[in-house]
Amino acid sequence: MTNHTVVTEFTLLGIPETAGLEKVLLLLFSALYAFALLGNFLILTAVISSQRLHTPMYFFLGNLSIFDLGFCSTTAPKMLSYLSGQGRGISFQGCVVQLFFYHCLGCTECFLYTVMAYDRFVAICYPLRYTVIMNHRVCCVLATGTWMSGCVHSFILTSLTFLLPYCGPSEVVYYFCDMPAVLLLACEDPSLAQKVGFTNVGLLSLICFFLILVSYTRIGISISKIRSTEGRQRAFSTCSAHLTAIICAYGPVIIIYLQPSPSPLLGAIIQILNNLVTPTLNPLIYSLRNKDVKSALRKALSKMSSPGGY
Repeated sequence: MTNHTVVTEFTLLGIPETAGLEKVLLLLFSALYAFALLGNFLILTAVISSQRLHTPMYFFLGNLSIFDLGFCSTTAPKMLSYLSGQGRGISFQGCVVQLFFYHCLGCTECFLYTVMAYDRFVAICYPLRYTVIMNHRVCCVLATGTWMSGCVHSFILTSLTFLLPYCGPSEVVYYFCDMPAVLLLACEDPSLAQKVGFTNVGLLSLICFFLILVSYTRIGISISKIRSTEGRQRAFSTCSAHLTAIICAYGPVIIIYLQPSPSPLLGAIIQILNNLVTPTLNPLIYSLRNKDVKSALRKALSKMSSPGGY
């Protein structure tokens, strides 16, 4: 047996190749984080407070807002902390928690976008049976399934990562405790965890993306059969927001996977787009062209600003 010093704290070295840009990044990311929190809180408030929005589509939109609130809060507070000049250290337990919730919410995002695509598929292709197929019980089962699947997926990856011993260097060459960056510090061979993690994450993303493509292919075929221009525009408008959100979420990931050897800076930019920019854009995407959401927001804000409040 060889004596080892067990690591009790990791040091996050931050975003690669950004030395000297801390103040600029602090202002930029603080603004994005604030807008993400405010926007998703307002969307969630509108969905909860308006009876008109108590439908399957807005039920899943409310779940997406909860997800975005949690996802951006997984990495942003610590990143803003060290950009403002505070300590870069994170405890071993804090690193475990950060990695678990990052992968839990990341997996939940994939499943939730897939469920939302299925919801739009039923609404467009089976409009007369929509309320029967997407009843309250089915919506609750689908939503619970996405969150539970995310937890199981993350539990596997977190266990694989932290069952390995960490006894040597403690500097994580990244801005948060992501699995690939942490595994490089393990005292034993991390190849099994790396292979399982890469396969698990890649396979889940591909399956979800394939199911979304199948749903929208069927939706496109159904829309093409609608004779009236107004009907086609109405059908397309119900899907445009979700399609835009999917492009924002999957676009950067596809770009980085197409790179034969992506730079660490590019990888960090892609993850920041997913962690911070997409949660900021989602409330805008789902509210700018949606009269129901804008009307519910106006009513909710007027109630909050009135003397009696709620």
